[in-house]
Amino acid sequence: MAENAPLSKLNLSPRIIQWFKEDMHLKTGQGVKFFGKVYGSTNAHSGFSAGLARCDHPNNPVIDTEIDGIHFYVQSSDYWFFEGLDAQIDYDPSIDGPSFYFTPNDGSKLDTVASASQHTDCNTN
Repeated sequence: MAENAPLSKLNLSPRIIQWFKEDMHLKTGQGVKFFGKVYGSTNAHSGFSAGLARCDHPNNPVIDTEIDGIHFYVQSSDYWFFEGLDAQIDYDPSIDGPSFYFTPNDGSKLDTVASASQHTDCNTN
């Protein structure tokens, strides 16, 4: 992480929180990790896309957003994908799942939205 750089944020909409609870059957004390993966793209990345996995026991989380007792986090090993960016995570009905919109911490603009892929194993990137 760059010194003095603002820490990235995960902003989750109420609708995507509901989706996580219903689709992934999440309850208080459980969690979801977010990471970058090879292939795909986002409005901030070329050749990489956002991934997520159910994982209740984070390993060295750098970002940990707790909502309704559920942890949404990024581990230190995955921070490279989020560094310098805030992520708005929302529900996209066209894919019945999460979409990501990244905004640079420095106030510059990006203009597309990307969807996430899912893994079932929290130890897989």
